[in-house]
Amino acid sequence: MAERNATLTSTVEALLGEKKYSTIKDVLITMEPADVAGILEEIGDARIPKIFRLLPKEQAAETFAELEPELQELLIRGFSDAELHDIIEELYVDDAVDLVEEMPANVVKRILAQANPDTRKQINDLLQYPENSAGSIMTTEYVSLRPNMTVREAIDRIRSTGVDKETIYTCYVTENRKLKGQVSVKDMILCGDDSTLISKIMDENVISVNTHTDQEEVAQMLSKYNFLALPVIDTDGHMVGIITFDDAMDVMQEEVTEDIEKMAAILPTDKAYLRSNALDQFKHRIPWLALLMISATFTGMIITGFEAALAKFVVLTAFIPMLMDTGGNSGSQASVSIIRALSLGELELRLRPGAALLRQDHAGGRAAAAHGNQRAHRGGGVPDHGRHRAHRQGGGLYPPHGRPEAGPGPGGDGQPLHHHHCGRSVPAGVLRRGHRPALLDEKTECCEE
Repeated sequence: MAERNATLTSTVEALLGEKKYSTIKDVLITMEPADVAGILEEIGDARIPKIFRLLPKEQAAETFAELEPELQELLIRGFSDAELHDIIEELYVDDAVDLVEEMPANVVKRILAQANPDTRKQINDLLQYPENSAGSIMTTEYVSLRPNMTVREAIDRIRSTGVDKETIYTCYVTENRKLKGQVSVKDMILCGDDSTLISKIMDENVISVNTHTDQEEVAQMLSKYNFLALPVIDTDGHMVGIITFDDAMDVMQEEVTEDIEKMAAILPTDKAYLRSNALDQFKHRIPWLALLMISATFTGMIITGFEAALAKFVVLTAFIPMLMDTGGNSGSQASVSIIRALSLGELELRLRPGAALLRQDHAGGRAAAAHGNQRAHRGGGVPDHGRHRAHRQGGGLYPPHGRPEAGPGPGGDGQPLHHHHCGRSVPAGVLRRGHRPALLDEKTECCEE
C-alpha cells in the first residue's frame, strides 16, 4: 500500500510539473478520498489548494474530512466564502463538529458564518455534549420513519431524503421523537407487500445508548453486536442521533493509542508524533521519567547497603544487570498482558466473596456482614453475561426466551451471521448500567470472565 501511494504521489507531482490538470483530475476521481488525502499530505503546501480544486464537490468534501487539521486549516484560509460554504454543507454533521473542535477561534467563526442556520444549530447542539461521550461523536443525519407508514411510503421517504443521510440500511421508527423500533431496508424489500405497515415489520426491542455513555463503551458494543450503527437517546428519552461503525473505529484507535502510551509511562496526547515539537515531548515524558529516576535512587541505596558483601564477592556484581533487566522485562510482560486483557474485557475486577467482614461488638453480641461479588463493567451498560444473553439460533440473534413470531434472523435468510448489523435486536431491559464496587479496604483480584 505504501509503495502504491508513493507511486501515485510521484505521478501526480510529475503531471503537476507538466501542468496536465485534466489528466490529474482523471486520476484523482478514480481514487478513494482517503487515498487522495494521502497524496495531498505528501505534496507541498503551496500546491495542495490547486489539486483540491480539481476534485468534484462530493469527493472534495469527503477528502477534506480525511485530512489532518493543519491541512484543513490551510485550505480553509485559501477558500472563498462560496467554496467554504459548499464544503461545510457537503460534510456530515459529525465531521463538521470534528472540524470545528480542531480549528482556532478565528477559523471557527468563519466556518459557522458560512454554514446555513440549520447546520449551525446542529453543530452547536453537538458541541454541548461532554468530551468523549456518545453525544459528542454521534450524527443527527439518520432516516426516521413513522409506525403508521406503509412500506411504499417509507421507501419513497428514503429515496427523497437518503442522499443526505450517513446510512440508510437501518431506519429508525419514531413517534413524537420517541424511539419505537427499527427496520432495515432488507426487511422492507422482502416483506412482499407495499401496503404493509412499518409497525408490523419493525423490531420493537432496540439496543441504544445514552448521550452521556462513554465513547469507548459505544465502540465495544458496536464491535460486540456487529452493528452498522447505534441509536442515541437523550435524558428525556428522545432519539437525537446515531453513531456509525466508522466513528467507532476512530474511537477504538484513539483508545488503544492511549492505553499503549500509558503502558509506556507517557502522558496521553492527541498530537501525532511528527507534529509534536520537543517541548510537547518533554512535557508528556518528564513526569514519569522523574518518578522512575527517584525510584532508581532507592535501588542504588539498596545496593549501597550490601557494599561489604559485594566487596568480598566481586563476581556478584556481574549478576546485578541481569537480575534488574529480567525483573523489569517480566514486569512489563505481565503488566501489558493484564492491562490489554482488561481493555478488551477479557478480565474484570471482582470482589472476592467474604473478603470484607464488617464486625461490630455489642453487649455479648456480634454481627458480621460479608460483601459478595459485584461485577464492575468499565463503562456500564454492557449486558451481564451470567444473567442476560442474546442467543444466536439458526444463524440469527434472538432473545433469551425467543420470540417465534419474530421471524427468521440473519443467517436464516441467507445473510452471514458476521454481517448481522443493526437489523436485529435484543429484549428491552437487557442493557443495564453497571456499578463499580465501592472503594473499601478489600482485596480485589483479576478474574476471567
